[in-house]
Amino acid sequence: MQKQFTYKDSGVDVKAGEELVQSIKGIVKETHNINVLSNIGGFGGLFRPDFKNMKDPVLVSSVDGVGTKLIVAFKKGQYDTVGQDLVNHCVNDIAVCGAEPMFFLDYFSTGKLDQQIAFDVIKGFTIACKENGCALIGGETAEMPDIYNDGEFDLAGTIVGVVDRDAIVDGSKVQRGDLLFGVPSTGLHTNGYSLARKVLFSKYDVDDRPQELNGESVGEALLKVHRSYLSVIRGLKSFPGVHAFSHITGGGIEGNTRRVLNGDLKLDVDYSSWDRNPIFNLIQQIGNVPEEDMRLSMNLGIGLVIIASAEAKDDIMKWATAQKETILEIGKVI
Repeated sequence: MQKQFTYKDSGVDVKAGEELVQSIKGIVKETHNINVLSNIGGFGGLFRPDFKNMKDPVLVSSVDGVGTKLIVAFKKGQYDTVGQDLVNHCVNDIAVCGAEPMFFLDYFSTGKLDQQIAFDVIKGFTIACKENGCALIGGETAEMPDIYNDGEFDLAGTIVGVVDRDAIVDGSKVQRGDLLFGVPSTGLHTNGYSLARKVLFSKYDVDDRPQELNGESVGEALLKVHRSYLSVIRGLKSFPGVHAFSHITGGGIEGNTRRVLNGDLKLDVDYSSWDRNPIFNLIQQIGNVPEEDMRLSMNLGIGLVIIASAEAKDDIMKWATAQKETILEIGKVI
């Protein structure tokens, strides 16, 4: 008798996918508000926005991934932080435009679905969505055997937000003499991991604790959650003299902040004006990495740059003190 081949024999377990959806419905629903008209499991997420207090609402969207930070998660067997990384990264990308996040959608693809790993990742999405006040309204979980090795997966996410047209922050007001203010990062966030892994894992295991990391393991330092800057941007974007924000991702401080400069304006960044997180110093030391490459591939301890007039400095610093937020002057526009 000829052998029968089922879909499960080919590596796709439809039942496991259905069980995953059922298991996450509760935590996903915790991210919902009155604007969400559907729970996950339908063909599309339904969201009814309320724009009655806006004169000219503009939708702002962004899509991103976590990159090879995932490989560190695989090595450590820790999956509850990379989902937070993805949401916060996406939120930051639209927040620097002045937008408020409304809803988020995710894409989780793997070779063979491990329900516990998927649950942990999606739980990370829900944690960050609740912290940022946006709803997780849908996503896709794909099993693709032969694409990924055992235990591997990839992530992508899409965020949609809104800003009143008159309140868009686009850098058009940036001018010579403006100051650069930096808000610290938690670590690498989600960029520079190909270099970091090549350097660090040539000498250390994920659970090793180099003296330079002050008690942290390599994995703990590399898996620190990508910080959300929504509260900082929300607090400062309407201040007189605040002209632009830059989310520091791939390309480093200058590569990203140049996006909001006009004409012949340039940046004069004082890289000695803040203390770098120990993980950056360890990477540079172990790998003998040129300073130029460090600046190009990593945030070096500054995850958000605020560009503002010199006259706005006192107000920004007073706000920072009141909010117990660290904001440092790190350069100027020339």
